[in-house]
Amino acid sequence: MIRRRFGTLRGLVRLALSYPQLFLGQSADQPADPATIRRLVFVCQGNVCRSAFAHVAARRAGLRAASLGLSTTTGRPAHPPAIDAARALGHDLSSHSATDLADYVPQAGDLLLAMEVRQMHRLAADPRLNGVPRMLLGRWTRPMMPHLHDPYGLDDRYMAQCLRRIDVAVARLAFSFPGARLS
Repeated sequence: MIRRRFGTLRGLVRLALSYPQLFLGQSADQPADPATIRRLVFVCQGNVCRSAFAHVAARRAGLRAASLGLSTTTGRPAHPPAIDAARALGHDLSSHSATDLADYVPQAGDLLLAMEVRQMHRLAADPRLNGVPRMLLGRWTRPMMPHLHDPYGLDDRYMAQCLRRIDVAVARLAFSFPGARLS
């Protein structure tokens, strides 16, 4: 059950720790005024599973979106199991091309949406991103899950579960940030 729902025991532990971090203000959130947000920028480690999927789901929902990885190689394709899981949810990840944080150019109106608290701290430590609002994507999942554990290399059932959670979150983001809608 842990492998299917949380990826690993470490994923479950990190999820459990993420709730107090969020509620005690230790998640490095820098909330955004919804009226100022024009583009949703999804962030994960490699930009080949979670953020890549969130990017294509947001575009399909009619939102301006981008995605990046904190430690990846720009141009890297999506992870094949993520492509398969995305296809099962009606999304096409086959043409995804990763973007590394170093190659990301912030724009006015960006909102960074990370998958994990530790990623939020990494974003907060980057001086180029001062003033760019950031939040955890898991705030929009139902139930709320501040930690969306990396499915890379894990059980295919967890990959599907993780991407379903992200799909729900993206649909909810569309209502929370109407300024990000494509005209």
